[in-house]
Amino acid sequence: MTKTVAITGAASGIGKAAMQRLASQGWEVFALDVARVAVAPNVTPLVCDVSDAASVATAFDRVAARTPKLDALICCAGILRIGPLAEMAVEEFDRVFAVNTRGTWLCARAAFPLLKAAARADQPARVVFLSSVAALRPKISSGAYAASKAAVSQLTRVIGVEWAEHAILVNALAPGTVDTPMIRAVSDPAKAGRYRPSGASPIGRIATADDVVDVIGFLLSDAARYVTGTTIPVDGGTQAAFVPPGEG
Repeated sequence: MTKTVAITGAASGIGKAAMQRLASQGWEVFALDVARVAVAPNVTPLVCDVSDAASVATAFDRVAARTPKLDALICCAGILRIGPLAEMAVEEFDRVFAVNTRGTWLCARAAFPLLKAAARADQPARVVFLSSVAALRPKISSGAYAASKAAVSQLTRVIGVEWAEHAILVNALAPGTVDTPMIRAVSDPAKAGRYRPSGASPIGRIATADDVVDVIGFLLSDAARYVTGTTIPVDGGTQAAFVPPGEG
């Protein structure tokens, strides 16, 4: 039987890579994004602003019109705003939380009935949220982003326990620096002020989107049937221990 998944932030970065991977494996993918997602085999694009409750409700109503269940939800939609917290506009701070934290919760809440319809004790439904290494090791000039992702990790813990009785497993990933459009946009020191991406990990490189999607694949697999309520770093050891500048 074909498995179904809704993916937010599917137009670029990790969300796009997850969409392409799962669609190629035969999943029926509902690809949600405020930007246009190209039509592809096994992919149903849906316009959705995850920060807007009405937009989220409409998108998941459209999912429900196509399928009675969702085997998985993957929340990748996110934004990064940089700058010292003392100088950040209230509107920018609120926008970061509206997309990264509120949007994750809105989508999980809207998907819950469809996930519960798919879930069985021997075949749990799965939810994967995108947290960040910033939730575990924050940096200056990205405090709002770090706080929003720390909140996502806490949502993961609570929702994971609250939904366990419904056979829905809920986990988050905490990537380090990933080669995505969002990171490329803030990688120019001339434009980024004091903010810097974490850069190459102790392994010696930054992550690709596929590195993160590989771990999403694990969380969707039977091998992760006893994993819930946790945030898994996917950062090549970036937050494990401090490496002084010029070493490593």
